[in-house]
Amino acid sequence: MAEEIKSISNLITFLKKVRKKFDEDIWFRGQSDIDWTLSPGILRLSKTTSESSLLTRFKQSAAMLINKSTKDDFDWLFLMQHYGVPTRLLDWSESPLAALYFAVQNELHDDKDGALWLLKPTELNKIANISTSEKNFIPSFDDEELENYSVKTLSQNPRNKLAPIATIATRNSTRIQAQLGVFTIHHLDNKPIEEFCANSEVIKLKIPAGSKAKLREELSLLEVNKFTLFPELSSIGEILKNKIQ
Repeated sequence: MAEEIKSISNLITFLKKVRKKFDEDIWFRGQSDIDWTLSPGILRLSKTTSESSLLTRFKQSAAMLINKSTKDDFDWLFLMQHYGVPTRLLDWSESPLAALYFAVQNELHDDKDGALWLLKPTELNKIANISTSEKNFIPSFDDEELENYSVKTLSQNPRNKLAPIATIATRNSTRIQAQLGVFTIHHLDNKPIEEFCANSEVIKLKIPAGSKAKLREELSLLEVNKFTLFPELSSIGEILKNKIQ
């Protein structure tokens, strides 16, 4: 039975217990529906579509519209993820409050229990045989460990199936920085992350449907809102519109 988070106070109490047993980095992901798995967008598609095809189509239309250089396919994957194109990336946050916001912010899902996932990234990476004596070591997309996860490598060698790994990227957008964004990336094995885990590499906390409105109110009191997580002009407009309704 998953532990329930009904208030931010509940969350703090639980995190204190976890920290007593595990003193390395913990990442967080909020989901509106407790039944959703930890699967990246491309694995949730109803139709089979290759990532390389999506990447080619995205490049075709986006190349003229971007004003920064993209040095490799990982950079293109970040852009695709940022603009809602399904990829092998799954978004996580180093902030439990940011993740909690994403679990409760959509009122259309208020009839569903939500979930707050905790991930121990160094423990997940041990499943993929990525481990060092350095505390809190997480590979970046520039490191050699990620070469096997590139679009090109996967298209050239479709037989090997590796476990998903936790990785960090340069926070080159205001949105990723505001959300303290980090990522997991899948290889060719389509199982959700939790099915790779056997030793509490991930922990799932239940957010009861009846507690979502209260949690939204508490987050608002702490100024965790659309603008703090999406520092863009459209967010300001939405917040002001909601205040005068």
